Amino acid sequence: MQDQVVEIARGWIGTPYRHQASVKGAGADCLGLIRGVWRSLYGAEPEEVPGYSPDWSEASGEERLWQAAMRHLEPRFPVCAPEPGDVLLFRMCDAGVAKHLGIFSLCEGLPSLVHAYQGHAVLESPLSRPLQRRIVARFAFPERNV
Repeated sequence: MQDQVVEIARGWIGTPYRHQASVKGAGADCLGLIRGVWRSLYGAEPEEVPGYSPDWSEASGEERLWQAAMRHLEPRFPVCAPEPGDVLLFRMCDAGVAKHLGIFSLCEGLPSLVHAYQGHAVLESPLSRPLQRRIVARFAFPERNV
C-alpha cells in the first residue's frame, strides 16, 4: 500500500498551492494533499476539517495537526527512519507547533518529500538533512479504512 500512497501523491504534483484547498489540479496545501490521498484510498474523509489560519495554532501552542494525525493515521517508529509512503510531520521552527506535512518518497534512490510548498505547488523535493532534523513524527495510512 505504501507504494500506492507515493503514486497517488505524485499524481498531485503541479497542483497549485492554495491555503485550505484539497482539489487535485486546482489547489492544495500540505494538509489538502494528505486529505486528497486519503480520499483516493478510502473515499470520504474521516472528519470535517475546520478552518485554519496559515500559522495553525502557534498562538495557543496547541498541536492540532499532530492530534488529528494521531486520530486517523498509524504512528510509526523510529521517527528518524521513514519509509516510502509515510506521512511526515514537521516543526518548522524550534519553538513553534508542528505545521507541515509531506509524504516520504525516494527519487533516484535519494530521500525526497512530496508536499505542497507555499507560494508554489505540490512538488517532490529532496529531503535535506536540515529538513530531516525538523521531523517530529511519522505516520502510515491505515491498512484498511477505519
